[in-house]
Amino acid sequence: MFRVFLAHLFLFLLPFFGYALWLWFSKKSNHPERWSKGPIAWLTLSGLVLVIAGLVSMATLDRSPEGADYIPSQMRDGVFVPGRFE
Repeated sequence: MFRVFLAHLFLFLLPFFGYALWLWFSKKSNHPERWSKGPIAWLTLSGLVLVIAGLVSMATLDRSPEGADYIPSQMRDGVFVPGRFE
């Protein structure tokens, strides 16, 4: 669950990192007005769109096979057996 949270947090922060890199490479990071409310609003909106797209893709693409039962991972005779569908 924590891995899923981190993945979506990364998707949300990705536009902010991209904008910061663009400011750094274009040498415009010295001006605080570059981080005014306009870009922050658009970066937040694009981050939310990325998170929603990630949630939708995770819900539609991560499906179990029809009629299959999930067998959780186990330790058998000191050997780790990963989870699987049967």
